[in-house]
Parts: sequence; C-alpha cells; structure tokens
Amino acid sequence: MLLTIPERLAAIDPAPRKITAAEAARERAELNGYVIDVREPAEHANSPANGAINIPRGVLEMKMLELVKDPGTPIFLHCASGARAMLAAEQLAKMGYQHVAVMTCDVPTIQKAFN
Repeated sequence: MLLTIPERLAAIDPAPRKITAAEAARERAELNGYVIDVREPAEHANSPANGAINIPRGVLEMKMLELVKDPGTPIFLHCASGARAMLAAEQLAKMGYQHVAVMTCDVPTIQKAFN
C-alpha cells in the first residue's frame, strides 16, 4: 500500500519536535545550533533565511556528518511546507542526532525571525 505524504508524515515515530521560527531563533542564539534549509539550492537562493545553511534533503545525511560531528548539537530544520524538514528530521534522528527540531511556519516568517 502506498502512503500519501500526510500519511507518511503521521507515521514518523517518534514525531520530530516542532517549533516556531521565533523559538528556533532564540534557542539557536542560546545554544549555538545550526539552521539547516533542506530545500533545493534554487529555492534557497530565491528566499534565504539569514544564517541558514542550505543542505538539500537528498544529500543531507552525507553533508551533515561533515558539518555537525557532535550528536548533541541543536539542529533547526526548515523547508517551504514542513514536509521535507519532517522527513529530514526523521533521518537525522536515526543517524543519532539528539536535538533536532522542525520549524513549521512559512519561509517569510522564518526570514523575519532570523534577520
């Protein structure tokens, strides 16, 4: 049986932590975490958030091991709709990253929080 994207996202267990952009900006400032934009490079180039690192979901697992070596480092993920970020959070948790959160708001709200 094929799952729709909403069904696939609902099946993520445990569910990734969801936070607002304002919460992510505050935590990043306090804890020195990373903001990762999992959109494609063209999407990121058209509407980047200040300080976000673009690592497309398709290469996330490989690139994160180069960027973040401490599994306790806070990681704040975002995309355009939240779906790719949720799937990315699932994979990072499976890799051993312990503090992964997904920003569930739109890109303009994320840009505002980080600028």
